Amino acid sequence: MNPLLLGIGGAHIDRRGRLLDSYIPAASNPGAVTEDIGGGMFNAMRSAVQRGCRGGVLSVRGGDQAGESVAAALADWNISDHSAVFLDRRTASYTAVLDQNGDLLVGLADMAIYDSCFARQLRRRHVVERIEEANSVLVDANLPSPALESVVQQAARNEKPLYLIAISPAKVVRALPYLTAFDGLFLNRCEVAALCPDAPVEAAGTVAALRNVGIRRAVITNGAHPAIVFDAHEIAEIAPAKDATVVDVTGAGDSLAGTAIAGLMRGLSFFRAAREGLAAATITIASDKAVPNLAPEIFAPSLARIGQIRILQNA
Repeated sequence: MNPLLLGIGGAHIDRRGRLLDSYIPAASNPGAVTEDIGGGMFNAMRSAVQRGCRGGVLSVRGGDQAGESVAAALADWNISDHSAVFLDRRTASYTAVLDQNGDLLVGLADMAIYDSCFARQLRRRHVVERIEEANSVLVDANLPSPALESVVQQAARNEKPLYLIAISPAKVVRALPYLTAFDGLFLNRCEVAALCPDAPVEAAGTVAALRNVGIRRAVITNGAHPAIVFDAHEIAEIAPAKDATVVDVTGAGDSLAGTAIAGLMRGLSFFRAAREGLAAATITIASDKAVPNLAPEIFAPSLARIGQIRILQNA
């Protein structure tokens, strides 16, 4: 039976507005808006199930039409839904505004339900049971600090590998007290700066700064520049695909995380799993969907375009 990954975090409405011409500040800009079901954790879970995992999701949502859409999307992906529904609350949403090249101009996160409702849900017995059943646990930094603390404690008690998606510079700092508990983090250079404001840009200095705050393994993306990947023993760079097509960057980091975790659960090394994650991210940025098709016939050519693992330093 395929391994079971439990995702705890964001599953909500994703809106993406893309400008049709150059951005003009403080003015009306012509564009087009699409709407889908997203959330860092849910995006990652959909990538993971395409790469060989079974999935379960624990989130919170409102008793509105948006919440019903989230439930339908989970069912469509055959992902077990262990979420709580609050009839008097509004389902969370994320609205991204992209420039005409597909790069993010601004993101608006309306996620009050996560801050107010997640922590108490994670103290309930059925949550403990879901963690006990899982082979690994993925969380995103949409969880407020008390909720993160609860998951960290329960995962440690049950000796479950635990992974974190940083989500944003503003949110990843919630995880600062618990960084030593994670078996892998997935973040970008802006999120590194939030955790370690004085971290050097070069790879060895970046990794030293992250290790000093307790991070044991991580994948750090930096757009078209090589990703930095490290564990307790080695530091490596992996170059993304050259001349990658960029349609929409939304969800690329999530796809990387979900695909890499699926690789780890299949027995890959952290570095090989990260390389597979970069292949998924390449497919994602070339698509107008936050979670594109990762079928083998699509995935294999993308993986072939990713640079080989280049070890920079041994511990």
